[in-house]
Amino acid sequence: MSCRWGTELWDQFDNLEKHTHWGIEFVEKYTKFVKERSEIEISYAKQIRNLSKKYQPKKNSREEDEYKYTSCRAFLMTLNELNDYAGQHEVMAEDLTTHIICELTRYIQELKAERKSHFHDGRRAQQHIENSWKQLESSKRRFERDCKEADRAQQYFNKIDADINVTKADVEKARQQAQMKHQVAEDSKNEYLTFLQKFNKEQNAHYHTLIPHIFQKLQEMEEKRIERVGESMKTYAAVDRKVLPIVGKCLDGMTNAAESIEPKMDTKHVVESYKSGFEPPGDVEVEDYSLSMRRTVSESSYLNSQGESKPSRSNSRGKLWPFIKRNKGSGPEDCSHLPPEQRRKKLQAKINDINKEIQKEMDQRDALSKMKDVYVKNPHMGDPNSVDPRLEEIGQNIDKLQLDARKYEAWLVEVETRLAEKSDPHRPPSGLYNSQTTTPVNNNCAHVSRESPDGSYTEDHSTEHHLKSRSTDFDDDFDYEDPLPTIGTCKSLYPFEGQNEGTISMTEGELLYVIEEDKGDGWTRVRRNEDEEGYVPTSYIKKKNMACMLS
Repeated sequence: MSCRWGTELWDQFDNLEKHTHWGIEFVEKYTKFVKERSEIEISYAKQIRNLSKKYQPKKNSREEDEYKYTSCRAFLMTLNELNDYAGQHEVMAEDLTTHIICELTRYIQELKAERKSHFHDGRRAQQHIENSWKQLESSKRRFERDCKEADRAQQYFNKIDADINVTKADVEKARQQAQMKHQVAEDSKNEYLTFLQKFNKEQNAHYHTLIPHIFQKLQEMEEKRIERVGESMKTYAAVDRKVLPIVGKCLDGMTNAAESIEPKMDTKHVVESYKSGFEPPGDVEVEDYSLSMRRTVSESSYLNSQGESKPSRSNSRGKLWPFIKRNKGSGPEDCSHLPPEQRRKKLQAKINDINKEIQKEMDQRDALSKMKDVYVKNPHMGDPNSVDPRLEEIGQNIDKLQLDARKYEAWLVEVETRLAEKSDPHRPPSGLYNSQTTTPVNNNCAHVSRESPDGSYTEDHSTEHHLKSRSTDFDDDFDYEDPLPTIGTCKSLYPFEGQNEGTISMTEGELLYVIEEDKGDGWTRVRRNEDEEGYVPTSYIKKKNMACMLS
């Protein structure tokens, strides 16, 4: 289907002018639509980012501890994926602005200039043909007027020539006047015919050449405009489709995060977080008040024979420590108000924090020492002595922190020694390495006084020498024991830095040999080669080939 504006719309100059103006307004309307869509995408991306940021864990808050659970880590992964998801909407907004809004804005200016040029040529051609028509009309009216005057002069001459009373001179004058008028009419006729021929020629060129050419340019401009809008609409869809694969990856990441949740591991972390190390309280003994006199004599005799203090109701209640309301204050500095396992974890956390502070101070000291060396070599840069006060202050801070570290380490050794006394003497005190142990508590009434109902320890000097000797025996056995046989293999799930004595470092995915299984304290003994062996957290490894190796 083809049509030509120049031939079919030759007389619709004004309507074409209105239509092309509407066409430009339509492009501007579409550009505004894309711009508003871009603003929506930017606003949506901003809101999504703010939402992700709002639910991110805050530093140095209790929320950080929550992310040891797989469900919390999955939620954090979802928030990170959501942040990337918001970024794709920002990419959409940027592409819409770059490839559509900016391009159409520039094109609209070009379109307006082109349309203005074409209609300027059309008005000039129309003005020219109108001027030519006016000239033709003017020559025609002049020719008509001259013909009428020539006719009147001829009639007057005929009248004078027929009158016998008119002189010959008057007749001659009237004849000359009539001839002159006829000549003027003839000249007007020739001029009129000339203008008529010229106008017909120009009119033919106007309606068959000039106007068709201008209207054809306008038609091409309009078709190009429509095509350009169509291309922009395709780009609009392509911009959206471009980000779909990445958005799909974000959604896949959210799905993978959800699938990574391990309920059993989370419940295991609950045990590691709140395990006290105590055994459940034993049965409450019967106190028969009806036999108070006999019971008193019996108890007195029994206690005298044992050489121990009289058991009281407070001791019976002491075994019910889980049900006793505890003081919610910060507690003593040595954390003796906590159950054994929690006390060990708390002391180890204190030591780790102090070590970090020490390292921080040492880094500052090294930096200041380097600055002082620079000042010594280049005095014009600064006074070396100006650094000394700060160095002295840092040295004092390090000494104080190291003193605190030794204090907490002594308390940690104390609680580790007490716990190690109840477990295998050949295994290292696992609390030094941030682990959980299952430590049975002797329910014998003779040992109840060593642990208070709230989980703290009380001194038992009768066992102090025994504990020290057991600790010494542990060191000797650990240093000189014979190599253990391999009983299986394991693969590390997470990296671990064995910074303490008795442990071994490992990287994620590393294959190690198992030489001693976990005995309930959360540690497994492994070997890398003949010279490297030590303990690693059981929760950090996945054991393999244990059955066949043991068989």
